[in-house]
Amino acid sequence: MRIAVVGLGLIGGSIALAARRRLDATVSGYDASPHALSAAAERGALDRACDQLGDAVGDAEAVFVAVPVGAIEEAVSEALRDAPPECVVSDVGSTKRAIVAAHQDPRFVGGHPLAGAETSGIEHARPDLFTGATWYLTPSASTSGILYERLHRLLRAIGARPAAIDSATHDAILATVSHLPHVLANVLVGQAAATLEAGDERLPATGPSFRDATRVAGASSAIWTDIYLANRDALAGAISETVERLERVRDQLIAADPRRVTAWNEEAAADRRRLLEAHLAGGPLSELRVSVPNRPGVVAQLALELGRAGVNITDMALYPAADMSEGVIALWVAGEEPAGRALELVGRLGFPVVRA
Repeated sequence: MRIAVVGLGLIGGSIALAARRRLDATVSGYDASPHALSAAAERGALDRACDQLGDAVGDAEAVFVAVPVGAIEEAVSEALRDAPPECVVSDVGSTKRAIVAAHQDPRFVGGHPLAGAETSGIEHARPDLFTGATWYLTPSASTSGILYERLHRLLRAIGARPAAIDSATHDAILATVSHLPHVLANVLVGQAAATLEAGDERLPATGPSFRDATRVAGASSAIWTDIYLANRDALAGAISETVERLERVRDQLIAADPRRVTAWNEEAAADRRRLLEAHLAGGPLSELRVSVPNRPGVVAQLALELGRAGVNITDMALYPAADMSEGVIALWVAGEEPAGRALELVGRLGFPVVRA
């Protein structure tokens, strides 16, 4: 497979390394920074280093745009302009609504791997970065089913777990589970520093709670300023809800009611347990075979509806009829209960489905 990577930092460099080592793919790369480009070549991430974006994507079967959020829209537009007609183009940005709305090209599938570290740059890239990591995909009604399947299989091959989600839901979720924690970490370190300065005290030995809660404080502004602003409405809403929750806790403390404080703490423990169980859920694989007409958006429709219902597609394959008028989509789903939900949901959508 011929893969192109646009932007050779931690994520782009890791994609390139994984594609070469795990897929034996031929990888072309482009970065606006000559240093990043040469460093990627030196690390063995590239077969071909290109000083023009169009040269990197010109013969690719799959393109990954891994530039900062503020530069994604322009880079995706350039990639779609110069990539072949049968090439799938995806990005790795942590906000999705704007980029999906701006590119209704059948070749484009928005993406976001939930992987990374506090470090950044090609020097920290590694081929196992995506092993076991959820990789969100945000197909639209215009997305090519064949190209979506290609991307899905490619991501599975480098160790990721692709999951379909609509762009608005993605941004609302990420505002809470990714962007808000960064905001809170910044606030906590600022509050701690101000408290110490006011008392003219030295920084004490911080406990594990403070270290864990502030691990992501002050993350790269070159990356995070764009993220905060790109998802500002969803993030502002999440901050407002957090303020309301903190005010309720404050009121409970002022009231000195041990029962309410204990109930609040126990509810948090139960919520955390449910979140962990949902994340670790699995089980035996079930194969569902769905008969579908050959029309634009049908694969995206199925993937998104199942994603909304909490059903993760572990793998998929397309089997078109000889005349391309219809076909069968094979879906593999982990767990008995999710498979049953998927079977029922697909049937309600009006598609003939059987469990193989």
